[in-house]
Amino acid sequence: MSNATDLDNNANSGQLSSNIPGSGQPSNTGRRSFMKMAGVAGGGLVLGVSLPGYAGGKTEKMAGLASESTFNPNAFIHLSENGDTLIYCGRCEMGQGISTALPSAVADEMEADWSRVRVEQADGDEDKYGPQATGGSASIVRMYQPMREAGAAAKAMLIGAAAKVWKTSADNCYAQAHFVYNKLNKQKLGYGELASLAANMPVPSSPVLKSKDEFRYIGHALPRHDQDEVVVGKRMYGVDTKMPGLKYAAITHCPVLGGKLKSLDKTDALKVKGVLGVVEIPRFDVPYGSIGGVAVVADNSWTAQQALKKLKISWDLGENQVYNTKAYKQQLVANVEKPAQVTHERGDVGQAFARAKQKVSATYTGGHLSHSPMEPNASVVWVQDNSCEVWAATQSPADIQKVLAQYLKREPKDILVHVTMSGGAFGRKFKCDYVHEAAVISQKMKMPIQLIWSREEDMRTGYYHSTSAQHIEASLDENGKVTGWLHRAAFPSIGSLFNPSLDRASKSSLEDVAMHPFAIENFRAESGEAKAHTRIGWYRAVYAIFYGFAFGTFADELADKAGKNTFDFLNQLYDDSSNINDRQKERAARSKGALALAAKKAGWDNRHKLPKGQGIGLAVHYSFNSYVAMAVRVEVKGENIRVLKVDCALDCGQILNVDGATAQMEGAVVMGMSLALSTEISFKDGAVVNSNFHDYPVMRISDMPEVAVHMVESDHKPTGLGEPGVAPFAPALSNAIFAASGKRYRDLPMLPLSV
Repeated sequence: MSNATDLDNNANSGQLSSNIPGSGQPSNTGRRSFMKMAGVAGGGLVLGVSLPGYAGGKTEKMAGLASESTFNPNAFIHLSENGDTLIYCGRCEMGQGISTALPSAVADEMEADWSRVRVEQADGDEDKYGPQATGGSASIVRMYQPMREAGAAAKAMLIGAAAKVWKTSADNCYAQAHFVYNKLNKQKLGYGELASLAANMPVPSSPVLKSKDEFRYIGHALPRHDQDEVVVGKRMYGVDTKMPGLKYAAITHCPVLGGKLKSLDKTDALKVKGVLGVVEIPRFDVPYGSIGGVAVVADNSWTAQQALKKLKISWDLGENQVYNTKAYKQQLVANVEKPAQVTHERGDVGQAFARAKQKVSATYTGGHLSHSPMEPNASVVWVQDNSCEVWAATQSPADIQKVLAQYLKREPKDILVHVTMSGGAFGRKFKCDYVHEAAVISQKMKMPIQLIWSREEDMRTGYYHSTSAQHIEASLDENGKVTGWLHRAAFPSIGSLFNPSLDRASKSSLEDVAMHPFAIENFRAESGEAKAHTRIGWYRAVYAIFYGFAFGTFADELADKAGKNTFDFLNQLYDDSSNINDRQKERAARSKGALALAAKKAGWDNRHKLPKGQGIGLAVHYSFNSYVAMAVRVEVKGENIRVLKVDCALDCGQILNVDGATAQMEGAVVMGMSLALSTEISFKDGAVVNSNFHDYPVMRISDMPEVAVHMVESDHKPTGLGEPGVAPFAPALSNAIFAASGKRYRDLPMLPLSV
């Protein structure tokens, strides 16, 4: 559910120049090789890490570098002769701190002084940086090793350069805090002094990496590299993009997916002073293309927004105007409470049920969710006869290039994308419809255009986390052991974006159910019918939200039926299965470890001493290769639910930045609490009823509980952080409410507004 400008700032070729920061993401690495580039203007060392599988076999000379090296790196170190170090991050920064975490791994291995490091982000260029789509909590998983290797290679080259100056062996030298020292005579040389000489040293094919006890930044709490800029408002976000001649656009779309424009009267809008034109945008039927709309262009954004209200528009709403979420959710429930399409099966569930001492069943539901980032969709696009330049808060610059290339009938490489800092994204800014629309307007108006969707437009015509229903049946023997588990799920899947005729979630969409660490011996998963009537998209934690809720809450219900406390029952569930593979065994063991830490820190053993009306709920969930357990303490007075404290235990392997990891878990609590208690997108007659935060109430700061984040010490490889923390909150909360009041919630949100 997951963040560097080019070396020459693209100031040539007659295109707009910019130093606005941007984004990126590569995939699985394979064998890494290192190449260097020398001869940077002013001298210095520039090092790239080349991932052969990403470059597509292409070789292009890096713009602005007087070097004979030709290669396609995805991460750069630029060490200047004055010692200043510039590290480019190829991942999109959207508040999750990836542009600090990954460069700090480079700096650690390089033995760079963090105070001498500046971080910038890469423009969209898959040939140079590999796939840059930032999502799936995969940035650190995929780039931790190559970024470390890049830093280690740079350090080895600097040590080699110093050894050459001192006419000694590299074994007699060591690097520390931006200097290379001579062990024999205590002489030292600064990195800047060595930069140009190091640029001509051979690049090590297998640089030696530090051991864990040698880390200076990795595993510590490191302030964000841009912290000061954020605090004083100097950080450049998508909505901050400005340039000479820029004009502003506001847009409206058909409120029902699949509808189209029937008639348009723009007379009154064109009378508004400052309005330059009204542009009709046809539906562009490719993934992430515009659904079609009408835009007003003006001298400023306020005028554009006000004139937009004066348009007289009639829409042909199409077939999806029948969509009503209340009735649809009821249909999903019906679809999972009867046999459905089998996707996974092991053992004999029927036989386990027939022999059961008791059988327990429950159905869990959840509504649509809107991403609602603080910064709505924003981009600036200038389409000219021979160029197209984009500035966008995006998670996937490559998709912008692909979509605009199809629309403009140009090559993707001809679309220059500067990726700005995103003020929140959560999966929404993976899609680039708002960039495509700005390109349409710019081409028709022949001027640079800034398009910012209003909050209402984003909430009513965006992409949504899927509504869902899950029905679980389980059998217990005389000892309270789970002997069988039937899990049916029905939800319109993300696959419907690419195949609108899809009528249910695929087998792969239920893989996380089948591979859950419980791994019950007799198990069956089934997928119920669920056709999409709106755009379903990735949302932070994705399917783990409703899977985590169902697994975590049902386990608590089973514990109650078995007469056991939840902690003991969960441990039994992880221990019972004898036929699971080694991967599932590891998942079970690490889930138990996170659970034990959360329970201990929350005072689980003393839960009976809590005041009346208070309770602690436990839940643990594995997703995105990480393990997060939460213990939530609540106070319940009638319908008033107050979250008092959350103890969060995190096992994500080696942590890069303790400060960043803590912030991610705190943010996950905020998001998890909002979706668990109050946020839901409702449709009536095909259109979204909600419009802004007054009827989509995300958590307020006054509701923020105390959050304590506890990290499992681990030598495992680092895994995802952006998404895994969201899933366990809702079940832990539900279980806490039951402990405090005896009331069980099975539908999310628990306290929905009437809209």
